[in-house]
Amino acid sequence: MEEISIVGLDLAKRVFQIHGAALDGRVICRKKLSRSQLLHFFAQLPPCVVAMEACATAHFWARKIGALGHEVRLVPPAYVKPFVKRQKNDAADAEAIAEAASRPTMRFVEPKTTGQQARAMVFRTRDLFVRQRTQSINALRAHLAEHGIVAPQGVWNLPGIRQLIDDAGDSIEPLVVEMSRLYLAQIEALSTQISSLEAVLKKEAAKSDASSRMMTMPGLGPITAMAIEAFAPPLTVFRKSRDFAAWLGLVPRQHSSGGKQVLGRTSKMGQRDIRRLLITGAMSVIRWASRKGAVPGSWLHAMLLRKPRMVVAIALANKMARTLWAMETRKEEYRDPQLAMV
Repeated sequence: MEEISIVGLDLAKRVFQIHGAALDGRVICRKKLSRSQLLHFFAQLPPCVVAMEACATAHFWARKIGALGHEVRLVPPAYVKPFVKRQKNDAADAEAIAEAASRPTMRFVEPKTTGQQARAMVFRTRDLFVRQRTQSINALRAHLAEHGIVAPQGVWNLPGIRQLIDDAGDSIEPLVVEMSRLYLAQIEALSTQISSLEAVLKKEAAKSDASSRMMTMPGLGPITAMAIEAFAPPLTVFRKSRDFAAWLGLVPRQHSSGGKQVLGRTSKMGQRDIRRLLITGAMSVIRWASRKGAVPGSWLHAMLLRKPRMVVAIALANKMARTLWAMETRKEEYRDPQLAMV
């Protein structure tokens, strides 16, 4: 058989599709392999480029196949789709993956380590529990409103909600009181689990030099630092700070043509978890500046005078992302927090 230069691998749970191509793009082999046959096939194959979509289980297979001496490339699914010819099936997907990965200007996803994926699991689990707690609180408030009890929003108002239920006494059905206490017990259990996961994130952040450096920046805590470590590639892979901000989706969307530059709202096309946390951290800095007063003449002071707070928060999040890139590439801590916004 002629030597294979690149292999497109369409991932699945049990049946995998292989598309092998030569250096000039000619098709050499198309195979359908079971899960048990996959690693045996690549172990017998001479070292080559193996391309996969960056989807579920991709990082696991990237580590396994990479350990066999192959060069693994993970392609974002959105960049593979334009290469699918007409009908979609596993063979067409594998061919499109190989075609996309062979492009010299294609962008790839950095394979994650087991440690990164473990930290990502902690972060995602906490995020899920926070959403479930919010859903439970809102459901409880909605049910109580049907019985004339208007409860305030927010997890910090739970003691007040409990007091409202106790004070209602015989004015509402006993079954409503029983169900409300069931909701409160569930919310309390979720809060306990969230607190324990946050403790794990803080402990993991304290072990990492990169996270410790990041946390010297105002508005950036252990959860954001661990999210950056878990979901972002090494920041040194970005050529400049703007590339990192663009990867997060914190730059304006472009719709330019004919030499005329047209910029719109933020693209929101990047890593949404890190972007959301940076904007939340920026809002905390803005709230602190609103209470204490921003340094007169600083960038933040000037922006708050002439722009809405949400616009300032996104601009500040962009600035924070660029600063993070500089801190990581130079291995420096955040310098002079009071004057850094000038």
